[in-house]
Amino acid sequence: MKKIIHIDMDAFYASVEMRDFPQYRDIPIGIGWDTKRSVLCTCNYLARQYGVHSAMPVITAKRLCPNLTIVNGRMEIYREISQQIRRIFLRYTDIIEPLSLDEAYLDVTECKLFKGSATLIAEQIRADIFRELNLTASAGVAPNKFLAKIASDENKPNGQCVITPDKVAEFVSELPLRKISGIGPKTAEKLAKHGFTTCADVRASSENNLKTIVGKFATSLYQRGFGVDNRELTVKRQRKSLAVETTLAQDISSEQQCLEIIAVLKTKLLQRLANVEGRKICRQGIKLKFFDFNQTTVEQQSNCFNEQLIPELLSTALSRSKGRAIRLIGLTLGFTALEKKSEINKNNNLLENQQQEKYVEQLCLNIE
Repeated sequence: MKKIIHIDMDAFYASVEMRDFPQYRDIPIGIGWDTKRSVLCTCNYLARQYGVHSAMPVITAKRLCPNLTIVNGRMEIYREISQQIRRIFLRYTDIIEPLSLDEAYLDVTECKLFKGSATLIAEQIRADIFRELNLTASAGVAPNKFLAKIASDENKPNGQCVITPDKVAEFVSELPLRKISGIGPKTAEKLAKHGFTTCADVRASSENNLKTIVGKFATSLYQRGFGVDNRELTVKRQRKSLAVETTLAQDISSEQQCLEIIAVLKTKLLQRLANVEGRKICRQGIKLKFFDFNQTTVEQQSNCFNEQLIPELLSTALSRSKGRAIRLIGLTLGFTALEKKSEINKNNNLLENQQQEKYVEQLCLNIE
């Protein structure tokens, strides 16, 4: 039986800002850019009490929470801290699937620390993060990825939920379908019209019946209804592309205006490209989003960033605008696939059993 941990940092970007700047600790803050066209990356828990949430337009967030302070994000700092968190994970396993800078799956099935207790391993990881970085994390422990991710959200912030194999059926039974990855508002509404709102409803039906409602997704949905998820962790994610984009303060429409924005984006793209090691470019593109939120991307094969391609790509993209003003411009690069490499030897980064058990006696007692 697998032992999977899902670690999810609590309001990560906002927590970093509150940690580094005491003036933000007791006020509602959102991470983003203080413009009418900006959306929030995230917000702290005080702001969430007003109904503010990530991906919400700043103008809407300020209407809900008039005293909301918008803090410009510091992505380089967040990336650096994310790497520190990753190094903590490597003390316990190298089977790690990062989902973003602030969350990851860990397979600790073969980890012998704490006598193989995934519960204690998760507690210790959270203790390490707090002790070394002064940030809190929540964890879900379960036999598979599906359940671990849901469990990590059960006792947020700074909490932990464990779903042992014998508790899976009970936990899943009344689980709302909306919590299953892949079920958005429209799919949830469609399922509800046919009487499906919980996993118990799915279990009482059949895969064939579900196919008439959600098509190919029926197989996965039926399995999740029973708490089944056989997916392995993807321990090596290849960067497939690189992109920079900007949402404009005011809509534009002329080619010259677009080229002026692209000149700024080009500098940012090349700076980020310099930090991408060992990847070969295979295509280059331009992305435009119009005032009605429809968008288009035009790409062309290229083995390097070729500035001479920009006018041609932009011209093609603009031809699809049909007179619509432009609210966002982006530059993209695509990379060729990398050959697989062997993973890090797990034992190089693990602490000795005896040392770790003594360590947990000192630290785990203080975990809430």
